[in-house]
Amino acid sequence: MLWSDPSDEPPKELRDAQNMLRRASHVLAAATIVVLVVAVLGLL
Repeated sequence: MLWSDPSDEPPKELRDAQNMLRRASHVLAAATIVVLVVAVLGLL
């Protein structure tokens, strides 16, 4: 690899977008679990 080769690191905008999507997926997963628990407890 030459010293002039670009790094393999993605640009900052792409990293920020990936982090935002990762956070959004975690929030969506947690909300889904909460909704399922509330639905199950509501049926009892």
